[in-house]
Amino acid sequence: MKFNFKLFTILILLLFVSAANAAAENFSNQPIHWGFKRATEGQPAEAGKQLDDLTAKYGAFYKADPAKKELYLTFDNGYENGYTAKVLDVLKKEKVPATFFVTGHYLESEPELVKRMVKEGHIVGNHSWSHPDMTQISNERIREELEKVRAKTEELTGKKEMTYLRPPRGILSERTMTIAKGQGYTHVLWSLAYVDWKTDQQKGAQYAYDNIMKQIHPGAVLLLHTVSKDNADALERVLQDLKKQGYAFKSLDDLTKKGKVKKITEEQKE
Repeated sequence: MKFNFKLFTILILLLFVSAANAAAENFSNQPIHWGFKRATEGQPAEAGKQLDDLTAKYGAFYKADPAKKELYLTFDNGYENGYTAKVLDVLKKEKVPATFFVTGHYLESEPELVKRMVKEGHIVGNHSWSHPDMTQISNERIREELEKVRAKTEELTGKKEMTYLRPPRGILSERTMTIAKGQGYTHVLWSLAYVDWKTDQQKGAQYAYDNIMKQIHPGAVLLLHTVSKDNADALERVLQDLKKQGYAFKSLDDLTKKGKVKKITEEQKE
């Protein structure tokens, strides 16, 4: 009997997927809506023991070392509203790195902006293909949501590796985190945000500036949305004033590539 290597490989892959699905089903799928107590007067934001333990368990993080005046700037890009080019212009002028978490819609509708992000040294992260509540879809669908974004990003930019995930809608569970971690992703949550995504409720650059500055703390992971005109208009002043206060902007790779995430998550758990 002739050995069929192709069939053997397919069977092994099916067994692997089956085992991975079984493992994921052993974890709670109770939805967790990410939230935290906001930073005040420079004191770090706090998510509480339950969420700190969760992030530590899965190697996720929402803030960095509170003893260092370092900041991590991230943007969520679900769709384009005409302001991302301006944001990129400001980042280039101020020499500030950022991470852009993109969806499938964004990748398909704004390929040139995605290429520019990578060309100018920024990180493109995964925000899922269709922005679903991941706790409400199957294991296979979660993997598909993540892989489609990674594959399309590689097609556009040549970047094969995608390691950062921001859960769509800020909703996650132990099951979804287990699956994403198995795909090689680090969950990047956040310790600074405000309601900036409502495009019909923009209140001006000063409003954005005030909301950001009053929540700043050492080690903050900032979440902003590029659909916000207020953010785009306030960004240059925000970056310049934070630099004047002694803050430095760092890339997420400065945390993960140097083994700092493990230290951070262990400290969060304490």
